[in-house]
Amino acid sequence: MTDGYEQLRAEAEAGRVEEVIVAVPDLQGRLMGSRLSVPHFLDEAARQGFGACLYLLSTDVEMDTGPGYAVDAWNSGFGDFVLRPDPATLRTRLPWDDGTALVLADAVWPGGAPVEVAPRRVLRVQLDRLAERGLAAHAGTELEFLAFTASYREAWERRYSGLRPATRYNTDYSLQGLEGIEPVVRRIRREMVRAGLVLETARAECHPGQYEIVFRYTEAMTTCDNHVFFKNGAKQIAAAEGVALTFMPKFDGGEGNSCHVHLSLRGTDGTPVLADGGAGDGMSELMRHFVAGQLACLPDLVLLMAPNVNSYKRLQPGAFAPTGIAWGPDNRTCPVRVVGSGPSLRIEHRVPGGDANPYLAVAAMVAAGLYGIDNRLPLPAPHTGNALADTAVPRLPATLGEALHRWETSEIAPKLFGEEVVAHYARAARAELSAFERAVTDWERMRGFERL
Repeated sequence: MTDGYEQLRAEAEAGRVEEVIVAVPDLQGRLMGSRLSVPHFLDEAARQGFGACLYLLSTDVEMDTGPGYAVDAWNSGFGDFVLRPDPATLRTRLPWDDGTALVLADAVWPGGAPVEVAPRRVLRVQLDRLAERGLAAHAGTELEFLAFTASYREAWERRYSGLRPATRYNTDYSLQGLEGIEPVVRRIRREMVRAGLVLETARAECHPGQYEIVFRYTEAMTTCDNHVFFKNGAKQIAAAEGVALTFMPKFDGGEGNSCHVHLSLRGTDGTPVLADGGAGDGMSELMRHFVAGQLACLPDLVLLMAPNVNSYKRLQPGAFAPTGIAWGPDNRTCPVRVVGSGPSLRIEHRVPGGDANPYLAVAAMVAAGLYGIDNRLPLPAPHTGNALADTAVPRLPATLGEALHRWETSEIAPKLFGEEVVAHYARAARAELSAFERAVTDWERMRGFERL
């Protein structure tokens, strides 16, 4: 029988794998699911799917849910949807979790219809729209994180304050001063390669304790699957090493954690379509429309790239992160940077931070590009100077509240994603805002405890 699980059977028969984690990416891009014995997985779940509570796609970071989501757990009695494993995502052995395999799953209703608001489904719809036009997307993500010498337990008990970074100073591109971080990042690099990811580069970054690991670009869905797998596994490896990682966009006043996304288009036969050797800038007409769509849609779709309150602490003046709407060739001060040449010509989208759900962020970029292509939008002149300091550059939404307003009142978003998806992710943003507005921060205590 050929069903994509032949290697899993072989590993299980050899006594090397005992359990399979079936996981679905949630609204935050976290992996949620259950461990199944290999026999139960192969005999039942691989063919029929595995039931899981539908609230998994209707919660905030704290796993709180409520009314207003398109998938309403309370009004449906906290019933189940079905997690249908995708054999193409199978990792037969996790180096950091002995005897365990992992497979990602798509959420479907008991009748077989897809759960349209599931992040993987949101991206699949946009990739299918590309395919209808004879196009396919390839992507790569560049995740940054901060490493601290405390364990996750210690960090929690300290309320995440007073933590010591794993490097002492700015080690951007440095080959020294890394003795505090190298043991854990070396293990992460090597075990991700053993798990099947293709490592390209790794280096320290600007903020003390900051590091970036980059894996090979590939088809967009696979890249997003790799992204969530890496992020989940890196945290588990860090925990085993007794250190803590954070991918949050802005931990303190220093450099934030970004997730720059490189995106290119090809024909479904693999032919590059963005380059035009006859044009002065090397860009094809299709690429010019594609980039124009990024700029036109960015204010309305930024919620899918920056979904949390903290996302916008990174997207502030002086933070070396985008604040305006512009594009430029090899210009890191623009949110859309055009890089490469010939077959490697692509965009680098610099808005997403380390908290971005990759499926939603890439879906937004693909949808925006298609909007530009379908409407043959003209491309404005490139920005050649410092777009961060240019007050003439139109501004991005500066807060989650502004981004939510643009998303909810957008005429473009429902055309690209449908009313159900727009309402669902608006509800998620309101949950985040509501939680923040109820919180009393250290900043407020410092200002008001004695002096007000």
